Amino acid sequence: MSGTEEILRLTVAALMSRSGERQGDLAAGLGLSQAQVSRKQSGSAHWSLEDVDLLAAHYGLAALDLLAGPAHAVDVLQGTARSLRPDAPATPPVPPTSPVPPTSPVPPTPPVRPASAPAETVVREPTGPCVLCGQPALDELDGFPQHLSAEECAAAVAAASPTAETPTAAPAEPAPTEPASAESAPAESAPAESTPIAETPVPPAAVTETAPTPEAPEASASAGASRRGAPVYASGTLIEQITDRVHEVLAEHEGDAGAAQAALIKTAIPDVMALLKASRVGGRYEHSEFPPTQDILRKKSQKGADEIWEGRPKWRNAALFSAAKKGERIEVTALDMNAAYLSALKAWLPIGRLQEDTSGVHDPKKAGVHLITPADWDHPELPNPLGNRMEPGELWVTESTLRLLVDCARQGLADAPVIHRSLVSGATEGLLEKLRRALAETRRTALAEGDELTVAYVKAMYSKFVSTIGESSANREIRRPDWMHIIRSKAFANLWMKAHKAHRAGLRVVEISGTDELHVTGDWRAVFQEGRDLNEVKEKDTYILGGKR
Repeated sequence: MSGTEEILRLTVAALMSRSGERQGDLAAGLGLSQAQVSRKQSGSAHWSLEDVDLLAAHYGLAALDLLAGPAHAVDVLQGTARSLRPDAPATPPVPPTSPVPPTSPVPPTPPVRPASAPAETVVREPTGPCVLCGQPALDELDGFPQHLSAEECAAAVAAASPTAETPTAAPAEPAPTEPASAESAPAESAPAESTPIAETPVPPAAVTETAPTPEAPEASASAGASRRGAPVYASGTLIEQITDRVHEVLAEHEGDAGAAQAALIKTAIPDVMALLKASRVGGRYEHSEFPPTQDILRKKSQKGADEIWEGRPKWRNAALFSAAKKGERIEVTALDMNAAYLSALKAWLPIGRLQEDTSGVHDPKKAGVHLITPADWDHPELPNPLGNRMEPGELWVTESTLRLLVDCARQGLADAPVIHRSLVSGATEGLLEKLRRALAETRRTALAEGDELTVAYVKAMYSKFVSTIGESSANREIRRPDWMHIIRSKAFANLWMKAHKAHRAGLRVVEISGTDELHVTGDWRAVFQEGRDLNEVKEKDTYILGGKR
């Protein structure tokens, strides 16, 4: 006789088949990820009593109906007002004893090569929908179809947008879709009126760069099953979660902004972790929250440090300071980079546990930490991208620092670093992208409205997130010191790139330090846009270097 949990798995599979759901749809309705549902259905994880209540609420059944077997549950479901898949059998065939394997996504129809493509042009075929944005992806990472950067995701989403300025034929009558409820809509899905992925035209100029759009089979239209449209990066739900929290705390303190700010900052860590969890709902893979910590990532003492070099800049232009000592007057502007750690959340982060790689080759589809010997730096007018390290020899650097050094080598500024050993995992640049965009958009709106309370709250969330995701007792929900180092060094790398941009534009870099301070001479407004947004800089101070005082 089958056990209770096995019967529940059979029942869930039968209900999904009858209602035309996929695992991602069910996961979104339960507030889980598709990977979690897959593990529960395959038997590698357990359905809990709390899950039973959520399943019952999702299908509009009583909890006991779920435990009475698949045939009974489907009979009860047929009598509810829930929309059923029109082509499903009255009672789906379910083996009496053997468990049903987890439902897997329907493989996409093989793409059709455009007739206008030249014979000698090699058109790459998509490996499947990207796990980050849902659009066809040409690359695959650890078995998951995926774009290699957030920019590629954005370009794919823009190309698939129904508002794109692409000449299209008159659309046929759209297939009926189920109205998505607030409880069951996937977190990465667009509004219900979005154009289905399979029917979205691709601009001809992008044929060799993006995947050709597969034609939708006629059977899909007749079935009337709902499909995912182009997703949005920062869903309105996340932004509303932030603003509702501010309004709630402000009301609790009867409009006292100072008291509300203190309360919000005090709860910033659990609040941002709740946002992270919400931003990952509907994702097609899960990141590891407590992977084994490598020795090089462990602190040697309670107040000590580990072995990772983040590349924090602390540099002064020796030639300019020497000229100032000789009496030359130099007008300097100190610029402040806005929300440096918030921008740095867009970094290549390892998804799972770090594993050793001794190939000495940098794989752009992976991320982690690397033992390298850096090349010499011979540019007195530019700071070393490695930071103010004086000791020669090998050192452990993060993914962000290594990518910056590799980019410098690509531009001919220095030789490529020698990689001796790496600890890496499959990676993505978009793991925190929904969270980052929600925080950034909330901050942008708050600045426009003069809402400094929300600005301070957002700053507390992203800064405390970065500082506590390592070995911190203040955050018990995650332990990823590799993420902490990678994000921090990404902020330093971003500052170095600002200095390099100023140098190439003809400004002289006077000083660079911390995560956000850049001192330059010359007309900086011709190079940088002034303001408080992420892609802007603001003037912090102006002063005269040297001369008689």
